[in-house]
Amino acid sequence: MGTYLDARTSQNASTANSIAIPILAINAPQLFGQIGLITSGITTNPRVLLKGTISLQLPLALVGITITIVRGTLPTDPVVYSATSTFNLSLLAPQVIAFSAADFNPPVSPQLTYTAFVSSNLLGTVRVGPESFDGILVSD
Repeated sequence: MGTYLDARTSQNASTANSIAIPILAINAPQLFGQIGLITSGITTNPRVLLKGTISLQLPLALVGITITIVRGTLPTDPVVYSATSTFNLSLLAPQVIAFSAADFNPPVSPQLTYTAFVSSNLLGTVRVGPESFDGILVSD
């Protein structure tokens, strides 16, 4: 059975339509959440469980949205999770994307930082909220 060590939440927007942040570059990762988990107390087999949600208003075109989570702070840091969803032309309401990821046996340092990015393959995508990213660290 795992032992709870730390949990953090990054809540950028709590409610629907509470923000309007356009994604201004095609396929350029834009940060929407970041957490740092304190690793003191790790014995063996550290595991990080990550989840989140982001809501986007999409352009009226076939659009691909990619969610990427890295261990670190930069889009070039080690990728822990990446998924792309393609939405069709007829979606008018904001789309909610939920995700769940895990990082098993990450390298132990005083703090593990995880960053969530979103990117779009078309201009016209707008982050509208809610946006949430959280994680929990456990160890045997």
